[in-house]
Amino acid sequence: MLFRGKRLRTEQKYYLHLHDYISLRSKLAKQLQLDSHSIDVDGYNIRSLYFDDPKKTSLERKNDGIFKREKFRIRIYNESDNFIALERKTKLGDYVCKESKRISRAEYDQIMLGEYEFLKQPNEPLMMDFYAAINTYGYKPMSIVDYWREAYIYEYGNVRITFDKRLAAGVNTVDLFDPQLALDEVVTTSSTIMEVKYDEMLPERVRQIIAPASHIRSSISKYVLCREKILQHYTQ
Repeated sequence: MLFRGKRLRTEQKYYLHLHDYISLRSKLAKQLQLDSHSIDVDGYNIRSLYFDDPKKTSLERKNDGIFKREKFRIRIYNESDNFIALERKTKLGDYVCKESKRISRAEYDQIMLGEYEFLKQPNEPLMMDFYAAINTYGYKPMSIVDYWREAYIYEYGNVRITFDKRLAAGVNTVDLFDPQLALDEVVTTSSTIMEVKYDEMLPERVRQIIAPASHIRSSISKYVLCREKILQHYTQ
């Protein structure tokens, strides 16, 4: 199934207790390939800046369980500006579509300064839609989401099994590169978020390893968890 010319993927999320994570990690490491982007045994760091409008549309649509919803974000890896991506993630029930456009550090800095004219590129629909969200609906930087991801790959079915750990919210800035960024833990170290992503069907070999029915499935949104943590800071 295609959406905006891209293949929709199934995405399922689960909360894992620490002992379940350790057990699954051991099994997957023996049979699947660790993501090549990993920099150590914990995987790699992901830091994202999410945008929303003054009405908190992205936040409220998720909390209200709206079938179709989308979020704009800027994402970096391992705290580096070597690769910066503007992304839109669209969710349609259990299906997701992620669009991505690489931007430069200079373009990121322009966005943070409120200089958006460079986004008006007719041949770049994602950038045009992001520009429209900013100028029509007042989208602006809202929250930083930071975590470590340990990812395993299985070629058949384009499967990715990820363990997201040490989820934290940036509570004092919306600049991804601020050296004074303060992070507040959102999910305790005793819990891990497992995400299972695949194209059409989950291969039986992988299903037998992870045993999805044995775990607690949840409509987890790292953005919502972190945004609510930030709101707590402002109301204290």
